[in-house]
Amino acid sequence: MATTPTSTDHDGSRVAERAELRWALLVIGIVALLVGMMVYMSLHWATMPPSRVETIDPTTLHLAGEFVEDNLGTAAEPDGSVTVRVVGNQYSFTPQCLLVPTDTPVKFRGTSADVVHGFNIAKTNVNVMLVPGYIATFKTKFKEPADLVMPCHEFCGVGHAAMWAHVKVIDKAEFFKQAINGRRLSCVK
Repeated sequence: MATTPTSTDHDGSRVAERAELRWALLVIGIVALLVGMMVYMSLHWATMPPSRVETIDPTTLHLAGEFVEDNLGTAAEPDGSVTVRVVGNQYSFTPQCLLVPTDTPVKFRGTSADVVHGFNIAKTNVNVMLVPGYIATFKTKFKEPADLVMPCHEFCGVGHAAMWAHVKVIDKAEFFKQAINGRRLSCVK
């Protein structure tokens, strides 16, 4: 025996259609909003110059300027902060051992002489990309004395697995006692 559709069946299907239509419109609205945000931000950033991008010639960085070998390592600044300069080369960091103080603003400045490198310092928030032709800057503070490792985290060739450096965090007073003569510090004796 065949049943004939009743008006309640039609009412139920109309309610379901209206609910589906509302949800479809909501999803379309959200997608349109997200696409609009992406278009706006893309156009906005395309018209703005990059902020604080410093460039350097990777073929001559070892000859003169900030990244010559005598200028690499850790240095105390007149304002009481510390600057660490690092260069990544296949397959090592120069210098291999960095000495930094506790409870002091530390600014890392680094670049690469050949390919893309990167480093992170274990148990800290330090995570930096070193791109040839650009100077990377990262600011941090170390809370307590420690011996930390600093591996390269960007694959840079067959020797990548052995590319790492050592970071020794020492007491602030001891660091500035060693830095009194103004020379670049390293934990290599």
